[in-house]
Amino acid sequence: MVEYQGNRGQNSRLPPEVNRILYVRNLPFTITADELYTIFGKYGAIYQIRLGDKPDTKGTAFVVFEDIYDAKSAVDHLSGFAVGGRFLIVLYYQPSRFQKRAEMEEKERELQELRKRVEQHKKTLGK
Repeated sequence: MVEYQGNRGQNSRLPPEVNRILYVRNLPFTITADELYTIFGKYGAIYQIRLGDKPDTKGTAFVVFEDIYDAKSAVDHLSGFAVGGRFLIVLYYQPSRFQKRAEMEEKERELQELRKRVEQHKKTLGK
């Protein structure tokens, strides 16, 4: 648990998954970083925004807040918020989940490659 005492006036406890880095999904492909600053900046000072620009990351972004409570407020208020006809999915960044996903994608690529080799081998034997 994170304990915070400061400009919020009292000691507060946050769940362990709460952090300053947010992962945003289901963004319109045409959204700009400036538009994200406008949307998320209403909840506090933003340290950085990284917008997905590759085919497999389009529609996603990482938003890093200066303060953990501002990030929590953004998650609480913007999850399900409609932008460009799409409903935002705002999650706390969890590195272990992203690592597991990357590992699964790599295993899937390896499996596809092995399937191709088996098919080629079968064709070779059938000739």
